[in-house]
Amino acid sequence: MTGALTAQQAQAQKEFRAFADSHITPHADTYHRAQRTPPQIIRLLADEGLLGLSVAEEYGGGGCDAVTLGLLAGELGRACSSLRSLLTVHTMVAHAIARWGSPSQKGTWLPLLARGERIGALAVSEPGVGSDASAVTTRLARDGDHWVVDGHKKWTTYGESADLFLVVGRSAEGPTALLVERDTPGLRTELIEDMIGIRASMTAHVHFDDCRVPAGNVLARPGLGVSHVVGAALDLGRYTVAWGCVGILDASLEASVDYATTREQFGSLIKEHQLVRSMISNMYTDAHAARLLCLEAGRLRDERHPGALAATSTAKYFAATAAGRAAADAVQIHGANGCSSDYPVQRLLGDSRVMEIIEGSAQLHQVGLAEYAFQERGPRSER
Repeated sequence: MTGALTAQQAQAQKEFRAFADSHITPHADTYHRAQRTPPQIIRLLADEGLLGLSVAEEYGGGGCDAVTLGLLAGELGRACSSLRSLLTVHTMVAHAIARWGSPSQKGTWLPLLARGERIGALAVSEPGVGSDASAVTTRLARDGDHWVVDGHKKWTTYGESADLFLVVGRSAEGPTALLVERDTPGLRTELIEDMIGIRASMTAHVHFDDCRVPAGNVLARPGLGVSHVVGAALDLGRYTVAWGCVGILDASLEASVDYATTREQFGSLIKEHQLVRSMISNMYTDAHAARLLCLEAGRLRDERHPGALAATSTAKYFAATAAGRAAADAVQIHGANGCSSDYPVQRLLGDSRVMEIIEGSAQLHQVGLAEYAFQERGPRSER
């Protein structure tokens, strides 16, 4: 589908795929089993300029367009969803700072994030708070020229290794976002192991015990932590997750085609069995459809079109649910082999389940998309 891309975008995708095939894909199952991302591959992503690809050039980043960022997320998702998750959370933090940070905050943090000298993570979810970010209970209290942070965050992707946390807590003014550095006294992390998917993403609990954070670390202003700061970050996160799901679709399709063209049962290759062909045709069409939806969302984002929000939600919902179907069918095509760690499809299946939950569950997107439908279409009498 390179005809849908500019020459520059097509070349970038070619380079992203070559990088992923060379440095990530051969090791993805090892990362998955170890439940760790080696610091060397994170450093390599940074050195290649991939972690800072979307950061503005004036801060040392690549200044890329949304479509190019999506293509990178897609190739990382095809290779290893955990590393695609790293790109997602890191760029969300950078985007929040670029959008709502003060000149001082931008000048301090964006160059470090662009170079990968600091890794960002989003600390919003809590043990009792998920989709409803406005219900956070982490406490933020003013104390002179500092804020004191007390609380417990959970499901913080790359929380075990991140250097800079974008934290949302509750202040007297309402949900408030601020930046907290890892070496802040009173901050500690605890790795969450044995997750169903993105097992190498070093997802963690983050505990704050009387952490004192400079008042200058607040993004935007108190009370706007969810409506403005996190809202913008999560919208970008949904976009890169959607593209990551295109990567899972591609990987599921490639693995299934490879297996079906070599596996024999009942005297013939299983690619000749009609029901196997049915599953592969569904993967093929879903992969194309998801990619087109993501491309449309990317173009609208680049145009700053008001329809970009709905397009991103549509792409995320469709791509995530399609990735779940494709990964499940890929395991089915592999049979018992698909249930073992000898083949990547078992990893793809676990990763795909996570995709339907993070950055808005499939059900949450359905609720929102129905509202978009009512707003856009309306009763015939009102058109």
